Amino acid sequence: MPDQPAAPGTPAPAHLEPRLLRAFLAVAEELHFTRAAARLYVAQQALSRDIRRLERELGVELFARSTRQVALTADGARLLPYARRVLDAQDELLAAFARHPAAGARPLLVDVNSPGLVFERILERAREFAPQCELMARYESGLTGAAAEMTAGRLDASFGRYAGLDPAVRARLSQQPVRYEPMTVVLPEDHPLAALDAVPLARLAGETVYAGAGNPRTPEWTDLAGRLFEGRGIAVAPPAPLAVGVEEFRRIMAKTGTPVLAAGDFPAMPGSVVRPLTDPVPLSPVSLVWPTGLVHPGIDALRAAAATLAEENDWLRKPPGAWIPAIDALIMMSQD
Repeated sequence: MPDQPAAPGTPAPAHLEPRLLRAFLAVAEELHFTRAAARLYVAQQALSRDIRRLERELGVELFARSTRQVALTADGARLLPYARRVLDAQDELLAAFARHPAAGARPLLVDVNSPGLVFERILERAREFAPQCELMARYESGLTGAAAEMTAGRLDASFGRYAGLDPAVRARLSQQPVRYEPMTVVLPEDHPLAALDAVPLARLAGETVYAGAGNPRTPEWTDLAGRLFEGRGIAVAPPAPLAVGVEEFRRIMAKTGTPVLAAGDFPAMPGSVVRPLTDPVPLSPVSLVWPTGLVHPGIDALRAAAATLAEENDWLRKPPGAWIPAIDALIMMSQD
């Protein structure tokens, strides 16, 4: 159900997210949701959702909406000077402590994991949104490894399973949900399950499946696999050296015959097939992640690109009966 304003007399909230006030200020100054969304580099649907949430938390209606125009209500006009003061103070604080000021911004380094994944599409869209910025791609798999570099100031943004990070690391990073990515299994061409168009999870019972165990950059993926396989009779393959490159992947697959748990857009490799998993459809929750407090126009453009593509492609819709760990669902919903 859509968010509704709280009933009159509802106590004022103890905390308001500055993001909601920024959404309100943009609409109040533009008096037009489409222009305000473009100004904030967000999808219009996300902006409308933030305004409804702010109205619900304050217990008032802030805008009078019609098919022709948007106008401030009396409560909206009353909020406006407060919102401006709060956001001016926040901007001043962030400018004082920002590691990288937006003016004369340096190149932004973005880890897109691997060539051919959807993260490259987000990066390309961000470059369209902010042509004045230099957004540079880096190809390194694993959010845990990327998180260590982000907190050390050597990397600016990455993508992956935010809930799989250590809570102390999460506390230093910000995230924006991007996609619920259906998971797949990579099988040798001669594997009995390779003849199927899709592989029910129950058919993997008794199998040992590689999920990056032992790779220090990707423990969040191994943890996701362990949660998925638990109680289904599927074992996570023990640690093994990472196969780097197409030829090495083909050789190891042919030698071991071990299925590999993969993301939905994993590219086809010689000597193997990629099959979607079903019954239930397991989802890998993917977020855009960046250091908290990083001020850079490229981050704004990345966030806008991720939100726009997620809305255009319905990336944040979960199929009926899909599987996702409870911790991931909680963290992803907290950003909704």
